[in-house]
Amino acid sequence: MFDEPGDGDGCEVNSGKNMKRIVAIWFLIILCLSQGKADIVIEDASSRMLIGNHFRKYVGPEVSNPSDVFASDEFVPLTAKVPNLGLHKDEVWLTFTMENRSQQSTWLLEIAYPLLDDVELYTQGADGQYVSQRSSEQLPFSERRYHVPNHVFALDIEPASSQTYYLRIRSTEQIFLPVYVNRSRAFWESTAKDYLVSGIYIGIVGIMVLYNLFLYFSVSEKGYIYYVLYVAFAGLTQMGIKGYGFQYVWPAWPGFAVVAPIIFGSLSGITAVLLARSFLRVKKYAPRFYRLFQGVNLLFIVSLVLVLVGARQVGFMAMQLATTIGSVTVLIVSFRVMMQGYRPAKYFVLGWSVLLVGSIVFLLKDYGILSYNNFTSYAVQGASAIQMALLSFGLAYRINILKQERAASQARVLLTLRENEKLIRDQNVVLEQKVEERTSELQDSNRVLQETLTNLKETQAQLVESEKMASLGQLTAGIAHEINNPINFVTSNVGPLKRDVALLWTAFAEVEKIGLSDTPLEEKKVRLTQYKESIDVDYLRTEIEFLLKGMHEGASRTAEIVKSMRIFSRVDEDVLKYADINEGLESTLVILNSVIKESVDVHTRWGDVPSVECYPGKLNQVFLNLITNAVYAINEKFGKQRGGLLTIVTERHGEDVHIAIADNGVGMPKDVMERIFEPFFTTKDVGEGTGLGMSIVYKTIKKHNGEIKIHSEEGEGTTFTLIIPIKQYKNE
Repeated sequence: MFDEPGDGDGCEVNSGKNMKRIVAIWFLIILCLSQGKADIVIEDASSRMLIGNHFRKYVGPEVSNPSDVFASDEFVPLTAKVPNLGLHKDEVWLTFTMENRSQQSTWLLEIAYPLLDDVELYTQGADGQYVSQRSSEQLPFSERRYHVPNHVFALDIEPASSQTYYLRIRSTEQIFLPVYVNRSRAFWESTAKDYLVSGIYIGIVGIMVLYNLFLYFSVSEKGYIYYVLYVAFAGLTQMGIKGYGFQYVWPAWPGFAVVAPIIFGSLSGITAVLLARSFLRVKKYAPRFYRLFQGVNLLFIVSLVLVLVGARQVGFMAMQLATTIGSVTVLIVSFRVMMQGYRPAKYFVLGWSVLLVGSIVFLLKDYGILSYNNFTSYAVQGASAIQMALLSFGLAYRINILKQERAASQARVLLTLRENEKLIRDQNVVLEQKVEERTSELQDSNRVLQETLTNLKETQAQLVESEKMASLGQLTAGIAHEINNPINFVTSNVGPLKRDVALLWTAFAEVEKIGLSDTPLEEKKVRLTQYKESIDVDYLRTEIEFLLKGMHEGASRTAEIVKSMRIFSRVDEDVLKYADINEGLESTLVILNSVIKESVDVHTRWGDVPSVECYPGKLNQVFLNLITNAVYAINEKFGKQRGGLLTIVTERHGEDVHIAIADNGVGMPKDVMERIFEPFFTTKDVGEGTGLGMSIVYKTIKKHNGEIKIHSEEGEGTTFTLIIPIKQYKNE
């Protein structure tokens, strides 16, 4: 029901609107009197008939009051029984008058085109007000009066009477109008036939999907997975076009029902192109078309994006364009490949030709060139089913050819192997003679190599000791520098402190002298005050406190360094014992304090880790080598500028302790990482390193049954992660 519009626009506007309505009503009355008959006459024999040529059409923007459209005189007649109105952004209105000369009062109006987004039928009731029935893909399917894919409305016309109807239509896709007036029985018989045909088609799709999916898992040929996806998306596209997807698959998603045919159509096109590209070996037989295939798929992707952002009609046109270009391209390429002697391509040519013919028949029906009947209505579904079968045969044929080629190749390989076997037997006789000659030579060489190996082991042991001595020298220099600073601080404070103490002793003597004199008390106070001012007692007190505090800090720093030395250089390094990993790392940082420049920021995060059973001295040597290398890498990148960052983190993971030492230095290329633990391998300049430090690290961690992980990027930095078991298990 529709209420009359309000009168808020002024008397002049209202009077103009009323005048227009009066003129329109008189025009309709005169039109009815002059014609004297209805557009459509229903008789008893009329069980199902097309009525598209009885419509009158009006196209205009959306209106809030349909009565404005009902009163319009701009309706134009249509002549085609099945009108194709093309694409429209505006609303399309249709009107027709129906006269009932039968004895039946209830008829069904069926629009056999489920792709229309929204259809609303308006009928004038006995009270003169219009009532509407709505069938829409924008509402849940359960709200439809008739649970069928097509848009169906009830027409209640008493015998020997007539009624005028108005249809309001909105659609993203083209508006195609196969409209029937049905008796109830004829409608359900037609619906049952459509269910049967579509059910057979969906059954074929399901069988093809399952069968070829099984083949894919059996032969692992990617062409089968493309085929399965193509068939599945093609089936879903047809279900969307016929309305069965909205009825059975996504009935509660009305918004998706509007775009589903476009989405699945685009996905079907993409997988069809991938299937054609793989099946026809386009890179080999038609390389010039390879980029064209990519362009077609890009156009399908554009269609999907447009639909997803809300530009449904533009997305639909993009999909139609991509489908047209893709279909023609695939047919041309498959024909060219077939002419080059690739036999499986004939199935592709035949299958694609059948689908193209079916699509053309369907389009010719849409544009009124061919009549609307069962053959033209189901042309695409039938052609699609035939194409699916032919493509499946083609895939099987292609697999057989590949097997034949593989068998021929294996036969050639077998023949070559037999020839090689004979050649090897002949050569074995000669080789046995030469082996005996070479054996004696190898024995002599082995003796020489053994002696050389012994010398190398001795040299390596000497180099390892040299590396340790070099580390010891570095530590000694660093520790001497670290201890020298606080000691100098203490010694430099001793002289001023002795001077201040001497002043104190002199002050005591002067106070005693003044106190024991016979001078009056007031004069004593004056003399003491003058003496205190002369030696500046307040400054003397402050200076002594400052000097004592400095000496205390220097002594404390010296004690801290000595403690770190004691922790770092364990005397029991060859004995397994439980040690605090965090404490070992802290002592190493203290010892290396002179090596780590002020431009390098050190961040530490000590986790709550338990004591680890280890060789503490050897483990501290590992920390020393890794931190030294990290500082070297940072200095190589930043020099004396700030920006260097050294990060040390400890964490517990299950029964292991993880120690991560990371820097943001120069990093390592892949070839350096592969050789980093090799003895004598170094990237430092001659004289800066022996190449044994990382080898010692590797052996020490392996001795602890641990693991080292490296992550490095050139120019970004390096992270060494040490994984050490909390408890050592030895099998002796």
